Amino acid sequence: MPRLANKVALITGAAGGQGTAEAELFVREGTAVVLTDIDAAAGERLAKRLTEQGGKALFRVQDVASEQGWQEIVTAAVSAFGGLHILVNNAGTIARQGIVDTTLEAWNRTVAVNLTGALLGMKHCAPAIRDSGGGSIVNISSTAGLTAHDDAAYTATKWGLRGLTKTAVLQFSPWNIRVNSIHPGQIADTGFFRSGSEAFAHAARAAIPMHRQGTPQECADLVLFLASEEASFISGAEIAIDGGYIAAGLAGMRNRIRAEYSERNS
Repeated sequence: MPRLANKVALITGAAGGQGTAEAELFVREGTAVVLTDIDAAAGERLAKRLTEQGGKALFRVQDVASEQGWQEIVTAAVSAFGGLHILVNNAGTIARQGIVDTTLEAWNRTVAVNLTGALLGMKHCAPAIRDSGGGSIVNISSTAGLTAHDDAAYTATKWGLRGLTKTAVLQFSPWNIRVNSIHPGQIADTGFFRSGSEAFAHAARAAIPMHRQGTPQECADLVLFLASEEASFISGAEIAIDGGYIAAGLAGMRNRIRAEYSERNS
């Protein structure tokens, strides 16, 4: 039996990277998927490919910061597939600006997509999930929601999403809805990864105890687990998927620096 047989999932930011990996995996596990993104061409191609492979997929263009857009998407999901059981708040943006350099435009857009979008998603999807018998919400945060990061707006929104997840647990548990956040570190083959410099990627890789970036598929596997009944008693968790960076990145760097210092001064 597929792990999500007869379920309906809504995945934002589905046209590439982690969103696409999640969509492909969910369909393989028996889920009907509603895919949204601002990239219409890539989203339509993905939905067409999944449908041709025997899955059930519907794509809609969506700006997650639009409340009317959310209302229309949820109506379309329920109309097309008869209900809604899973929301993956995957859409995100990054400004790559420090506090002094942050423009108000970049700040407002990052907050609108990363935080307001997730709020609106839960606001409008949770009642539909409740009416479908309950289910799961997975919010895609970041290791920037667990520690410092140079991008002011991105860091603030990812910490905010972490807190918003806790509020959702408090308010949606009576509706039989579990809510969790995952916190990816460096994930290769994503728009975020490609938008950064090679120097940043090299430094990040050096700080990861496993000495490699993660993959969209590894993130999708975690999201699938949290969406499935295998995680039926997990709610309010914040799971780092980062190769050990949060747990041991600092200690690992310290050990390497100590070893280099000792070697130079021996």
